[in-house]
Amino acid sequence: MKKFNQFLFAAVMMLFTTVAFAQATITGTVVDGETSSPLPGANVLVKGTTNGATTDFDGNFTLTAQSNSGTIVISYVGFAAKTIKFDGDTNVGTINLYPDNTLDEVVVIGTGVIDLAEDRETPVAVSTIRGKDIQLKAAGNVEFGEAMKNTPSVYVSNQAGGFGDSQIFLRGFDQTNTAYLLNGQPINGMEDGRMYWSNWSGMSDVANAVQIQRGLGSSKLAISSVGGTVNIVSKTTDKNKGGFVRFLGGNDSYVKSTVAYDSGINDKGWAFSVLIDHWQAHRKYAIGTAGQGQNYLFSVGYKPNDKHAFNFLLTGAPQWHDQNFSQDLEFYQAYGEKANANTGFLDGERFTERRNYYHKPVMNLNWDFNINDKLDLSTVLYASWGRGGGTGGVGRGRIRNEDIGITGLNEREINFDAIVDNNIATGTTIDGGLYGTFGDSYLRRSSVNNHNWYGLLSNLSYEANENWSMNFGIDGRTYNGIHFRQLNNTLGLDGYNDNFRTDRPDDYVITETFEANPWASLFDFADNDQRYDYNYEEVIQYLGAFGQVEYSNESFSAFFQGALSTQSYQREGFFTGFGDGLGKSEKVSKTGYNVKGGAAYKFNEQHSVFANAGFYSRQPFLDNIFANIRYSNALAEPEVENEEILGFEGGYRFQNDVLRINVDVYSTEWGNRFLSINGPVQAGADGQVGTSDDEFSTYRLTDVTQRHNGIEVDLQYRPIGSAWTFRGYGSIGNWKYDGETPYTLQNDDTGDFIETNGSADLTDVKIGNAPQTSFGFGLNLNVTDALSIDMDYNIYTDLYEFVDPADVAEQALAGGKYESVRLPAYTLADAGLTYRFSLGDNPLTFRANVFNLFNEAYINQRDAFGYFLGIGRTWNASLRYNF
Repeated sequence: MKKFNQFLFAAVMMLFTTVAFAQATITGTVVDGETSSPLPGANVLVKGTTNGATTDFDGNFTLTAQSNSGTIVISYVGFAAKTIKFDGDTNVGTINLYPDNTLDEVVVIGTGVIDLAEDRETPVAVSTIRGKDIQLKAAGNVEFGEAMKNTPSVYVSNQAGGFGDSQIFLRGFDQTNTAYLLNGQPINGMEDGRMYWSNWSGMSDVANAVQIQRGLGSSKLAISSVGGTVNIVSKTTDKNKGGFVRFLGGNDSYVKSTVAYDSGINDKGWAFSVLIDHWQAHRKYAIGTAGQGQNYLFSVGYKPNDKHAFNFLLTGAPQWHDQNFSQDLEFYQAYGEKANANTGFLDGERFTERRNYYHKPVMNLNWDFNINDKLDLSTVLYASWGRGGGTGGVGRGRIRNEDIGITGLNEREINFDAIVDNNIATGTTIDGGLYGTFGDSYLRRSSVNNHNWYGLLSNLSYEANENWSMNFGIDGRTYNGIHFRQLNNTLGLDGYNDNFRTDRPDDYVITETFEANPWASLFDFADNDQRYDYNYEEVIQYLGAFGQVEYSNESFSAFFQGALSTQSYQREGFFTGFGDGLGKSEKVSKTGYNVKGGAAYKFNEQHSVFANAGFYSRQPFLDNIFANIRYSNALAEPEVENEEILGFEGGYRFQNDVLRINVDVYSTEWGNRFLSINGPVQAGADGQVGTSDDEFSTYRLTDVTQRHNGIEVDLQYRPIGSAWTFRGYGSIGNWKYDGETPYTLQNDDTGDFIETNGSADLTDVKIGNAPQTSFGFGLNLNVTDALSIDMDYNIYTDLYEFVDPADVAEQALAGGKYESVRLPAYTLADAGLTYRFSLGDNPLTFRANVFNLFNEAYINQRDAFGYFLGIGRTWNASLRYNF
């Protein structure tokens, strides 16, 4: 027995010794392959186990493996993972991780309804901007769209209008014809397709990534975008514990403070994340463009098991900002590039005629259900409640400095003190109160645009085998828009005498005022008796179904997608106003569909090609369904039909260890567009034009066509072991109107058709708003392990004035040929500096940006009313502390 015990002891000791000898220690450093900067918090895991470690502030890690050999997997959000083998104690040295378009690590939940390009093997024309770059370059006193501008065929304009007033163009198509999604939820306005970036100013802080799919894209939704799809993947509930505090300052007294915290997932599967910030400035760039706002995000996640995962998200960015509009060039030459005709002074303080204010809380509930190894269901229920609007003047009593003999650089500014005096002097006394009238007075009103929007998205994904996969889903939305005008500031009066309406007595007065404030607007707005000019609502209901089938093997892939949708529109008016706008309109329903397919071939690991094609039949916007949406329930005549979009694109991809090149070609035909424009004044009963009996008319064009063709290139080059990375892009387009369009001319007063078989030729008229040719490059240089600098340089040319198709058609109808005005080419340079250091064990990051480094003067847009000048040199700097 004693010998047995000795033998057992020896065996146990040998076992422990063997285990001890079987252990291995792996060390190394993980860095960003583009910038050589360390990646703190990168995950290092022994493959096939739960044994892992994370990198420290300097990117270093030490991991003890329980076996003498094996493989480690190194991953970091937004970067391609890398696997490395080890054999015994191993120092793997410096590991370079490179960014890619894979966003699986970013999307914690809701993958099935967030339309990412990697959901399909067949390539599309796509660019991905990581959250890290967005927060470095586009947080603060610059527009969120600035994060996208170093991308082929993307143009950001109108930044001088005020905080959040910029516009983004994709392949020459404006925001109404580009689909914008937030975590899979459509966020373009359902009435007119518009995007207001002031409502989404917080995206620079909460976006984990933005993926720009140009053209056909990979979207599985029943949406039909002309220019492309922009997927904003926001922060939800983070899996890792920690947070940050950031302070940012910029030109013109801009300040911004942000704090965020993530609890990490506890042992019961719960986690939460919260972010709040506040910003303000006395102006953006032009005079009279002050702004202020907040941003908040609250997210709770729950993962009870491997089958189910839930996430609740609430986010919003309440803000107000004063606005600057376009002017003719003579205005800027006389009064300076920062002049603003909307602004002036009231009681010694800067005051404006035009202020935008809005609060749009967005809430969604995601559920991911892993049914089995082959079947996954992702569903999101979402809602948003928009409250706010924009201010302007009511009445003809506006007084500018020049009107009362004040000259100089501010002579075009509004003199609000003089307006108060004039209001008091000319006001009408009704029941002891002093009220303004349209003819003599001037007050500030708000045009309110409230809405309630609810939707459901659900996608079922089926992996039949290693070659075949399928997706099926539904997309349902209901939208209620509420529009009216209310008083904001009476400017010395007791209210406004609303004597224009046909259903109110001549002495009817509006007495209540409401703040132009995003928080107040949530619950405080006018009742029906205090609304004036127009008061109507509309209901839009949308239901779509979509599906996708894809086949792929090691070298070949092909896909087919299809979607069918129905959309209904109905208006309800609460004023008779100036037309037939009282009560509910006829309910109009339109059916739309889209089909697209494509194939790709991979020659080897470096070379591949692809081609896609698609056809969309897109329902018209609500504003085109009705003849006069503000005042009438009458439908437009002739009936507005679906627009038709036909797209083709192809591409080539090359990638090796140091160079990546993408080349894309595209052709998009956008046909059957509907347009209406004012026609010539018609003689009334007296047979003469220019008298009180004049009657108005409208041209309606029913088949306007645009053709957008182009080529795009983007590349990235980084030599192995170097401290610098070069990026470049270029796009050359040829965007024109094409062909003849039939039109009718109708008398608005009598409804009679004056002409029914007209035709207008729009061939070869250049399309404006965005440069048809643009190039750019960027350089990142790591000066030291802690210090890096970067610079972007962009060239824009073949930029034409804003071309309103109505103007083109009007010229053609007059027997002439419209000639687009070409605007001057220009270049822009931006530069940035990042310095990383530590406070104890936690990292601190200092970032500084200079935009328009060389202070170049330029025109970046001309609309129907005048020019928008570009912004001169601006800057910001921030300090971020992670804990």
